[in-house]
Amino acid sequence: MGANGAFFDEMNGAAGETRPHYEAFERWLEATEPSRIERKRVQADALFRRAGITFAVYGEAAGTERLIPFDLIPRIIPAAEWQQLSAGLSQRIRTLNAFLHDIYHDQEILKAGVIPYEQVLQNAQYRPEMKGVDVAGGIYSHISGVDIVRAGAGEFYVLEDNLRVPSGVSYMIEDRRMMMRLFPDLFATHRIAPVDHYPDLLLDTLRTVAPNGVSDPTVVLLTPGSYNSAYFEHAFLAQQMGIELVEGRDLFVTHEGVFMSTTRGRRKVDVIYRRIDDDFLDPQAFRKDSMLGVPGLFAAYRAGKVTLANAIGTGVADDKSIYPYVPDMVRFYLGEKPLLNNVPTYMLRKPEDLAYTLDHLAELVVKEVHGAGGYGMLVGPASTKAEIEAFRQRIIAAPEKYIAQPTLALSTCPTFVESGIAPRHIDLRPFVLSGSEVRFVPGGLTRVALKAGSLVVNSSQGGGTKDTWVLEA
Repeated sequence: MGANGAFFDEMNGAAGETRPHYEAFERWLEATEPSRIERKRVQADALFRRAGITFAVYGEAAGTERLIPFDLIPRIIPAAEWQQLSAGLSQRIRTLNAFLHDIYHDQEILKAGVIPYEQVLQNAQYRPEMKGVDVAGGIYSHISGVDIVRAGAGEFYVLEDNLRVPSGVSYMIEDRRMMMRLFPDLFATHRIAPVDHYPDLLLDTLRTVAPNGVSDPTVVLLTPGSYNSAYFEHAFLAQQMGIELVEGRDLFVTHEGVFMSTTRGRRKVDVIYRRIDDDFLDPQAFRKDSMLGVPGLFAAYRAGKVTLANAIGTGVADDKSIYPYVPDMVRFYLGEKPLLNNVPTYMLRKPEDLAYTLDHLAELVVKEVHGAGGYGMLVGPASTKAEIEAFRQRIIAAPEKYIAQPTLALSTCPTFVESGIAPRHIDLRPFVLSGSEVRFVPGGLTRVALKAGSLVVNSSQGGGTKDTWVLEA
């Protein structure tokens, strides 16, 4: 399991030596019979399936449920590295919340010329209806998923920010439970920071952003329903927090606020952790054909009668056309040097960036600015000439819809595959909670691209997950 050529290997150094934070795990791995590990892999699949830990893939036959493949070799992060990462994550999310407050209020960053007006105000994710709306605590993104990759000699980069309805945290928790159940001996020999208190932190965060004057808030989780690809996670988090899982039809609005119908009559709702996109939240304010939302919800929200987490209109801050400006935002709002780097990004609405990208399509990754889930993108080095030419026509037709980035040499981690143990590319999605303070559990969800050479880790594109261990100092 030596170092893997040009890629930073999380477990092994350039000369093939095991990195210090992996040494105890390496000794355990060498002393463990392959047949035992294979039995545990089969057991893990059976347990995940029995627990209903599946996701739906849009575009496949109705009712297609898949297991997200789970790999038994953890991604291990030493304490000092996590300290560096967590400081950068906290800085970034404080910045993005300041940006969201600003663009829906005084728009100082636009007046200062740091970001062009049209980049924000003409963005499809910008919600003019939110202009002047004061949200509880000035917090817009209460739950943020920040995708981190490692490249080059091991430096961290933010690949993208997810501030709308980021998903995946249930897999972080279940992966840990699975590893503790299958390999308790490993947890006796490592000091691993816990993650199972995430639901408690989440509930506490949601309670801190209740409307003014509410001392004992009622919190609910609003789901689009059982056909949503992340429904398992919605049900899991509601159950873990001990709150009601509701659909739009379970809620109604009066001039006093938002209420939930219960067997004991109506009950006032103060905070809604919503897993429904903006467009579908309220047919009176947004899409009139939505059957998922709650009529009148936006009016109650504007009036400060209820808190929505995340706030309406957060999508503009995680749009890929806004992403290149985040380091400038850090300097503008906090007066600090950015602790986490962005990936260098070409904005194809700029003629010089467009020209460069069209000349180098075979080397670059091109993404739709509103795209998500690994869809609507071109990975140049992994594409055929025909695919590149087809994508070229899409870009020429609407260059403002795309950004391009260098193809990063994502770090690898040893992973069990059919042929044995082999390096596979990974990323990390830590979940950042913002309420009266910024908090998170150490680590996050490590996603792994299971196909040899693939850089696409999304579960919808065949990726898997690993347990993420942050070692305590």
